[in-house]
Amino acid sequence: MLNVKRHGIILKPTSRSFEAKSVFNPGVWQSGNTVHMLYRAVDGNFVSSLGYARLEGPLQVAERLSDALYKPETAWESQGLEDPRIVKIDGQFLVTYVAHDGKNAVSCYLYGTDLKKLKRGGLISPKIPYRHLPRIWRWCQLKDEYFLFQAFYQNFGGDNILLWHKDFVPFSEKINGRYYFLERILPDMQLVACDSLDDLHDKYFWIRHLLETDRHVLFENTMSFEPRNIGGGAPPIKTAEGWLVIYHGVEEHNKARTYSAGAALLDLNDPHKIIGRLPMPLLKPETDYELTGQVNNVIFPTGTALFGDELYFYYGCADNCIAAASVSLSALLTELKHNPPKL
Repeated sequence: MLNVKRHGIILKPTSRSFEAKSVFNPGVWQSGNTVHMLYRAVDGNFVSSLGYARLEGPLQVAERLSDALYKPETAWESQGLEDPRIVKIDGQFLVTYVAHDGKNAVSCYLYGTDLKKLKRGGLISPKIPYRHLPRIWRWCQLKDEYFLFQAFYQNFGGDNILLWHKDFVPFSEKINGRYYFLERILPDMQLVACDSLDDLHDKYFWIRHLLETDRHVLFENTMSFEPRNIGGGAPPIKTAEGWLVIYHGVEEHNKARTYSAGAALLDLNDPHKIIGRLPMPLLKPETDYELTGQVNNVIFPTGTALFGDELYFYYGCADNCIAAASVSLSALLTELKHNPPKL
């Protein structure tokens, strides 16, 4: 049994207009004893921007900006910037986030050497409508749920709605000279690899990728706490035992969905190879702040920090506030190795 410790709420909404409704789903970058956060902040009109906070140690808030650091600027972002994930590769920050225009949810990125002065890199997800996917997937070996989600979103958003591309999560360094990302095309998680970030701006790169969606599936939603779907969480953590992935899984019932945190371990040199995966959630909603909020029953992990052997993960609670929990890294890795994938 893993001992996962809750440390309570780190950040709550404030009276400031840009974060008056809620704050949640923070991207995290650790530098020594300092933990930097870019978090999703929602105003009274439900428009999201990215706020900034700095922690000294894993839990103590030392700085919090009084205005949003990154606000909607482009048409893709007219309803907000959401759910940032932060890594630093070759000395430069790479922050992926979801841009929402009220209809489409697409992946974009920020980059630069100063976390507070990042530049926009633009759209890096497929500009492909859902209505095209049945033809693209014609020769893929995919379960029915892919087509059920495709039909649902096309019916929900109309013929021109693009593939919803959320949880596009970068690995913290290149693998064999290539960028790697976790991707969520419902209901599963896939891997994306590219030689250059420029590839992600190329429509034909994405068409070739989608033509082989079945070959890129990393995790299927097979565990008891993820029957609806799974998706990315924090950027994968490089350890001596492999890439540690903290992700989320979703259960669906008539009255509500439940989002929980899961964990898996991937091979260092070939992340398509799964070393282990927890059959039960690492953390599921239990406290008042996880059970009740803008969206009830949500634990959504998006960032981590390591202090000694204690791995802290920071998560959105019920789309309302930000909390932290921790677990022994060595114990978690041991448990994952004891749960290899079933053949």
